[in-house]
Amino acid sequence: MVAHPDDIDFMAAGSIAGWTDAGITVSYCIVTNGDAGGFDATVDRSAIAGIRQAEQRAAAQAVGVKDVRFLGWPDGRVEVSLDLRRAIAAVIRDVRPQRVLTPAPLRNLVRTPASHPDHIAVGEATMCAVYPDARNPFAFVEHTDFASLDPWTVSEVWVSALEQANHYVDVTDTYDRKIAALRSHVSQSPGVSDLDALLRGWLGSQAQQAGLPEGRLAEAFWVIDTA
Repeated sequence: MVAHPDDIDFMAAGSIAGWTDAGITVSYCIVTNGDAGGFDATVDRSAIAGIRQAEQRAAAQAVGVKDVRFLGWPDGRVEVSLDLRRAIAAVIRDVRPQRVLTPAPLRNLVRTPASHPDHIAVGEATMCAVYPDARNPFAFVEHTDFASLDPWTVSEVWVSALEQANHYVDVTDTYDRKIAALRSHVSQSPGVSDLDALLRGWLGSQAQQAGLPEGRLAEAFWVIDTA
């Protein structure tokens, strides 16, 4: 559950590739269409949402994900609201996941780009949807599209982009698929001058924090028991 196309690929594409290889079914829910993104001023702004949706679907295929959903909130204007909580909780009730991965609902004061306001809002709304909304049979009963879905309790939440972590995933063997997923976001690529160097520095540092051998790469999370 993330804010923009490409968020999930920066956060966790290596981990997700490992999950799908192990037979785990993964669904993506992207709250916006990324319509405020891109770098080419000659591209009609009305086309950006469709471009970014297509890029995210291609990125998902690179790591074995087939189910990609977009909620259509305006990019750059996401706020924690009851409507957003209900929409996210409805997806949770429909997909019925054991694990939900989402951005941190807190500002990262070390790594500013991790804390886009949309990321923080989606993280907080997702935490609210996990508890109490999705599991509460009496939540949002006035909305028939929500109340008609059976309640669901998520077992665990994996939070990305916090300043600390309590769980690391070695993604060395799936790194090529992570970078392939990120390179699917062609409209965003001018924003990173050397993607490989950026990722290897970032993931290598996290691997060191995890105590992994030299040369390994890791994605970092804060895992919460929400059962």
